[in-house]
Amino acid sequence: YDDGLKSKDMPIDTFFHKIVMIRDRIRVMEQRINSSGLTDEEKVNLQQYITRIYGSLTSFNILFKYKDDHFKGEKK
Repeated sequence: YDDGLKSKDMPIDTFFHKIVMIRDRIRVMEQRINSSGLTDEEKVNLQQYITRIYGSLTSFNILFKYKDDHFKGEKK
């Protein structure tokens, strides 16, 4: 615990909106990577990072009513 940090409260709908925006921005980044002029190897490397990001965000899936809206990490 860091005594120098201040607590910050926000309404749950604001928090939820921020999570949705993260998801949407990751999806846009993914689309841009796939349609870019990068080599296939570069695209695969960046896609692996995106997959790991989604994996880190799966904890927030409890906020989404529909499974189609869930973050999906790496499938093993």
